Amino acid sequence: MSELSALALPHVAAMHAYTPGLQPTEPGWVKLNTNECPYPPSPRAAAAIAAELAEGGEKLRLYPNPKAAPLRQLVAKLHGHGLTEANVLIGNGSDDVLNLLVRVFGGPAAPTSFTLPSYSLYPVLVAIQDGRCAPVDFDRSMKLPVEELAATSARACFLTSPNAPTGIGFSNTEIAALLARFPGVLVLDETYAPFARENAVGLLAAHPRLVITRSLSKAQGLAGLRVGYALAHPEIIDLLDRVRDSYNVNRLSQAGAHAALTDTGYYDAIIGKIIRTRDFWFGELTQTRGWFTYESQTNFLFTEPKNAKGETGPAVAKSLYEFFLSRRILVRAFPSHPLTASFLRISIGTDAEMAAVDEAIDGWLRSA
Repeated sequence: MSELSALALPHVAAMHAYTPGLQPTEPGWVKLNTNECPYPPSPRAAAAIAAELAEGGEKLRLYPNPKAAPLRQLVAKLHGHGLTEANVLIGNGSDDVLNLLVRVFGGPAAPTSFTLPSYSLYPVLVAIQDGRCAPVDFDRSMKLPVEELAATSARACFLTSPNAPTGIGFSNTEIAALLARFPGVLVLDETYAPFARENAVGLLAAHPRLVITRSLSKAQGLAGLRVGYALAHPEIIDLLDRVRDSYNVNRLSQAGAHAALTDTGYYDAIIGKIIRTRDFWFGELTQTRGWFTYESQTNFLFTEPKNAKGETGPAVAKSLYEFFLSRRILVRAFPSHPLTASFLRISIGTDAEMAAVDEAIDGWLRSA
């Protein structure tokens, strides 16, 4: 440890940062490794940002709305179910919202629980607060482990629904069963909810310990703007506001997100296209190729490659991952957990991008 690292808090010096998917800087890649939307955002978003930059960017000298109040109002209105501005918090991406939740409910005093596999940022956020993790493993069936989660002493439980990286969605009946058994705050990370059969927003009124987080990076195609939000009881929103950075969402992001969320028809069409593409390639992988693939309710597919000899396993998944890489196709591998090590996650792309994936798989099978 260097002298500079020795000056840091011990838990920070010992922790490991989150590792995002590869981000190529040169053109020519088929980028299907970070679940971004394959289509551009609503034209209204760019127009709103351009309006903020008018008159030589005069507005940029002014701070943004500190609470993103107009955006909170719009989000509440869009979700209905009696929600108001007091039920909404806007963040610098949903990661910011998750970080605020760990600030409020995590730390050394009580463990924070989450499932494995799930979003690998959760343990990093807990480590930042010098907290303790209480992970609960899924098995291959991906059945929600209600009793195991309820048995932890955590103040907060983070559950991704639909799950990442498998794509499995959990029903409101299952979520309600967990809420009935778990006495702490249940943070339902609904990043992929726009692609799912149902969401849990309707459960908020009857369950004040439920927090739902959402992202505008996936369905709305605004990953570059970094906007997300939480839906929760006003008391929880107030707690989050106490630990939130004063101006956590910049002026351009607020404007672009607000404009995008008004264009529901545009996004209904895009989400429908992504779902149709996903379901088609799910059939191709499972029926045509005979690969085990979880039935996805997200904008990606989690599949277990099978080589020309009919073999599966971590080495087979690594072989296909590296073959994709040689063809300048990026997908995501998860070798660190036994349940995920033999799988690859492939984001849903355009028709041309998915055809390139299919062609590369054929090439890999011929090369074996």
